[in-house]
Amino acid sequence: QVQLVESGGGLVQAGGSLRLSCAASGRTFSNLPMGWFRQAPGREREWVAIISRNGATTYYADSVKGRFTISRDNAKNTVYLQMNSLKPEDTAAYYCNAAQWLAMAWRPLGGSWGQGTQVTVSS
Repeated sequence: QVQLVESGGGLVQAGGSLRLSCAASGRTFSNLPMGWFRQAPGREREWVAIISRNGATTYYADSVKGRFTISRDNAKNTVYLQMNSLKPEDTAAYYCNAAQWLAMAWRPLGGSWGQGTQVTVSS
């Protein structure tokens, strides 16, 4: 099982940037696709970005495509999310998790979540 600790969130003005980090523990980290998910108040958690096991392939939700970049360092068991040109609608708690393609959508593979990191974008 993978344990996850997210960090790097904060308050930023629209148009600004943040870089999120997710430190994972567990021997299976490098064997798993990883993803960033987010949940805004009153909304369901949604996937944002996915990266393959070796980092060669990435996928992005349409709402963040061209603005966010996911990367990973398997030697450090860490996944990153570089967020540029932030918009108020990006405001949410951001979480990382192992990911799987299931029922025509990217979904979390792990049943447990870290504490998340809050991103707030002011207009």
